Amino acid sequence: MRPSILTDGTVVLSVPGSGDIDAITDGCSDPAVAKWTTVPHPYTRADAVKFVEDIVPHKWANGFPDWGIRTSRGGPLLGMIGFVQHGSAAPEIGFWLAPEARGRGLATAAARLVCDFAFGRHGLQAWRVEWRALVGNVPSAAVARRLGFRFEGVARHGLLQRGVPRDVWVAALLPGDPREPAHGWPV
Repeated sequence: MRPSILTDGTVVLSVPGSGDIDAITDGCSDPAVAKWTTVPHPYTRADAVKFVEDIVPHKWANGFPDWGIRTSRGGPLLGMIGFVQHGSAAPEIGFWLAPEARGRGLATAAARLVCDFAFGRHGLQAWRVEWRALVGNVPSAAVARRLGFRFEGVARHGLLQRGVPRDVWVAALLPGDPREPAHGWPV
């Protein structure tokens, strides 16, 4: 898969590069990012270098891309969004935002673009996009709910977070699902 830029006029999603390493280090060092994700903790600059130089190219090559979230081409990196693979062929969306970028609708706009990419002719051609979050991650759940993800339940010990089994909320979006807030969420 060739790296691509996605934009809707609100956000610009582009492949992170060496100029984004410090922003990734800072973002992943935020206590909320550490609390709700599986990034290493404490997060170091070496972790960000490995992510940009090794993990991101590998994920693009294997059809599970990552993008940096920005508000303009060449603008500062405000977060990350992309796909992970957990055993099924369906991509699982994951994202984080730096504290100064939260509450502005950027995660929702970015996630909408990424889901469109997943279902599009030039994207992944997925039949389903999965979303998982540690139980209690209300901000992430709000993004998924706004995009029309349907809540499917709780996977007990469904994710290892730094070696500790954690319960996760699970939801999914299908290509034909309405892109409007879904009902039936626990939050």
